Amino acid sequence: MEDRLEKNPLSELISDDIYSILSSRGLIDEKSVRDYIIRKKFKALRSNKVNASDAIERLREEYPYLQFDTIRKIVYQPKS
Repeated sequence: MEDRLEKNPLSELISDDIYSILSSRGLIDEKSVRDYIIRKKFKALRSNKVNASDAIERLREEYPYLQFDTIRKIVYQPKS
């Protein structure tokens, strides 16, 4: 997980320096960042004409510890 944190998966939202500071102080919710990345990848797959279930299956290959329904809930949850 440390390697992911150093790469700043939120670079389009916040600078690397700010991400590093927040991360070092334990202020980054890793699950929320993971979900954001999953939603972003899902959207990219869908924009490339991949059907929804195939897109979710591809994401399951990257996140094998997540169930199909879990990924479905992540990508379709309303943004609050």
